[in-house]
Amino acid sequence: MKLGLFINTQFPEGTSVPERIPELVEQVRTARDAGFVSLWFPHHFLTDPLQMLQITPMMAYLAAEARGMAIGPNILILPLLNPVQVAEEAATLDVLTGGNYILGVGLGYREPEFHSFGVPLSERAARFAESIRLMRRLWTEDRVTFEGRFYAVKDAGIGMKPVRPGGPPIYIAAQVDAAIRRAARIGDAWLIVNASHLDTVDKQMRLYRETLAEAGRTPHEYPIARECYVGASHHTALEECRAALEYKYNAYASWGLGASTAQPFEEFARDRFIIGDKVSVKEEIARYRERLGVDHFIMRCQWPGLPQERVLGSIRRLGDMFGG
Repeated sequence: MKLGLFINTQFPEGTSVPERIPELVEQVRTARDAGFVSLWFPHHFLTDPLQMLQITPMMAYLAAEARGMAIGPNILILPLLNPVQVAEEAATLDVLTGGNYILGVGLGYREPEFHSFGVPLSERAARFAESIRLMRRLWTEDRVTFEGRFYAVKDAGIGMKPVRPGGPPIYIAAQVDAAIRRAARIGDAWLIVNASHLDTVDKQMRLYRETLAEAGRTPHEYPIARECYVGASHHTALEECRAALEYKYNAYASWGLGASTAQPFEEFARDRFIIGDKVSVKEEIARYRERLGVDHFIMRCQWPGLPQERVLGSIRRLGDMFGG
């Protein structure tokens, strides 16, 4: 089993973000030393009042600290962006990481982001699929001529090819059946997002595997992103991270994701978050593995407002269990 760290680059209003940057560096070093094999970054625009560092500069900035780890977005909102730019930046990050870049992508869902980029929400899926087709060609062909509905290249090639043959693997986040089928057909893995309930994922995993079989495809792996907090005591772990998680998921709800914590927090967290001490968290991870067949746990251990000492403690305890 593999462990990844989903780093938090979001901070509450009033926080001095420059003072927090050394904390991010320390988290990456701690995860690397604890045996984590991957590092992942979130992506959004127009997040005010929540302060958020932008994804591509942060990936490049922390790549040196994550040497030897795979890095990538979780997830890049692909329909908002031109695939030529995404392909060029992905190739550069692949070179900088020695072929350890993974391009995690998704459709996005926030109307303000799409409105500001002049992209209709109704075009998300079509732009998404067309972008992936074009990027794969740019990574593997010297000269490309491509005439799509949204994007075009005329007899040109990118200036830097990826180190990894075929280009970075593309992991696709999906939460509805049509998107999960798309992930199976054109992606290299289905990236299960943090907020999905275990019962929902269980049903969707069956659909994903059925679609893979129909398409005759085998994914690179079966990754899952989870909110995870490992405390010194099972009895206090939930209370130690409650406020930060509630802040995060109330922000999601305000953005229209629908993951509100209006119900009792314990009920909302059950079968959605992995919280406890080392013993109970290890048992929960084993339950996820047995039920879903997932093999790469991408753990987000920090949310806006959670103190650094708690974040590092959680990372180290996870490493003690599985990272070595």
